[in-house]
Amino acid sequence: MQRIAGTVQRMAWCANRAGRHTAHMLTLAKAALLAALLLPLTAFIQDDATNSTPQYSSDAQLKMPENYREWIYLSSGFDMSYNKAAMAGMPDHHMFDNVFVNPAAYKAFVKTGTWPDKTMLVLEGRRAEGRGSINQKGNYQGTVMGLEVHVKDEARFPGNWAFFGFDDDGKTGKMIPTTAACYSCHAEHAAVDTTFVQFYPTLLPIAKSKQTLSAAYLKELPTQK
Repeated sequence: MQRIAGTVQRMAWCANRAGRHTAHMLTLAKAALLAALLLPLTAFIQDDATNSTPQYSSDAQLKMPENYREWIYLSSGFDMSYNKAAMAGMPDHHMFDNVFVNPAAYKAFVKTGTWPDKTMLVLEGRRAEGRGSINQKGNYQGTVMGLEVHVKDEARFPGNWAFFGFDDDGKTGKMIPTTAACYSCHAEHAAVDTTFVQFYPTLLPIAKSKQTLSAAYLKELPTQK
């Protein structure tokens, strides 16, 4: 009887040990599977973060964020110009302007009414087309004619912000000199932090509620009678 009891105990111990080993192997398998699933997601998050913050080349040019059309769309303008003389010389030229902002900057603006560091606003100019397909009146957007990026990088630019223009290849863009008229125009007329929030209908009410509208912009508002 003792031999039988000892044999039964050894069998139970072996079975228990085998069960623990199996459970351990299953835990390792689950961990490996979870890691395999999370690895692509982690890489995607890191890649998205890289594409949503300013990246520069070795010669100080700004790298164009290739995924900017996946960012937050702010507004479109049609034939907008801040210079009457410039538009007068191109009576047959029509263009749409589309504005996109990196998601992190947009979320911060919604909370605070102003732009955080590393904000990037992409201005995409597209040719306005007239008749095409079944369209007989009005205009629709055609090919890209130009790209410009307005970047806030406080550690890099003395005035916090800088403009970059992009050529046809669209890979990198040179910084527009601070002597250009766009800098003074934005400083003198922009609604929030040198940006034309007055033309972004979903953001202007936020700036008003947060009381972040610039003094220069407020002076230009028509006087209420």
